[in-house]
Amino acid sequence: MESTLNTTARIGSWSSVISPPLQVRQSFKWKLPKATRRVVSVAGRQNSNFRWRKVTAGRANVAAEAAARVPTSVPVRVARELAQAGYKYLDVRTPDEFSIGHPSRAINVPYMYRVGSGMVKNPSFLRQVSSHFRKHDDIIIGCESGERSLMASTELLTAGFTGVTDIAGGYIAWAENELPVEE
Repeated sequence: MESTLNTTARIGSWSSVISPPLQVRQSFKWKLPKATRRVVSVAGRQNSNFRWRKVTAGRANVAAEAAARVPTSVPVRVARELAQAGYKYLDVRTPDEFSIGHPSRAINVPYMYRVGSGMVKNPSFLRQVSSHFRKHDDIIIGCESGERSLMASTELLTAGFTGVTDIAGGYIAWAENELPVEE
């Protein structure tokens, strides 16, 4: 009985009328850097469905994946719960901002310093963070408004830190939510 439809064949032949089957395997493969190279595998000649398959390039591939990671950001109330659960708090504000007030048990390692009317990145930021935290420690990172902490979180992820969480809104949101602070 031929009442059952061969959906794959119908879709495959229909899609090849609209667009030809993918023929990008060789040319696409060599345009990307070796560490991030991806190969397109076509499921069937008549079916233009495809899947991505990673081509590993050893340790360079792991570093490229870490560099591409985006830090997780959480609201300040969630950050407080994480701190109570054992996460360590890294405050990346300047020492002057930190001395005005900070969450309890926060460790201050400035991501940037004020110079004149602007700011400059702390050249020893990673070394200083590494002296306080191990690469697999669970860390929540905060600043004044959330911008520097996001940059610091991204840099730490790139450097191989795995338990990094950014605090959205920073110390301003922390104080607005009347969470405990030390002065």
